[in-house]
Amino acid sequence: MGFSKFLLAICFLGLALIHVSLAQNSQSDFVQAHNVARAKVGVGPIRWNNTIAAYAQNYANTKIGDCKLEHSEGPYGENLAEGYGTFSGVEAVNLWVAEKPNYNNNSNKCVGGECLHYTQVVWRDSVHLGCARAKCNNGWMFIICSYDPPGNYYGERPY
Repeated sequence: MGFSKFLLAICFLGLALIHVSLAQNSQSDFVQAHNVARAKVGVGPIRWNNTIAAYAQNYANTKIGDCKLEHSEGPYGENLAEGYGTFSGVEAVNLWVAEKPNYNNNSNKCVGGECLHYTQVVWRDSVHLGCARAKCNNGWMFIICSYDPPGNYYGERPY
């Protein structure tokens, strides 16, 4: 009897972990992660767009074979990330937002490292978002977020 309770507990724990993992990849999770960063700099919220999400998913599906971080060269602004295992969409957004210290608002330049992923997340004119994930053949996760209108125009400020 004790062993069956143990197995049941393990099953519930596994289901709970799957739920947590899936929860960090939902449309609302992607949007919320973006909007937290946007609110911190006084930028209005971004909204999910199914057309843009379909574009992102189609592109992510093309990366399954090699998982290379190559931009789609499409009509949208774009952030890409890859990570191993259960790498989530929220983790990808957090990586991009972690570039914030590299952005100097006074000079409107990246200083000390990459910042253009961050500036796309908070770009004031980008109001629509679509993101997708794809598991690559090498076991890595490929994540793309596409933005409309695109951001990161030279000489313009994100906020």
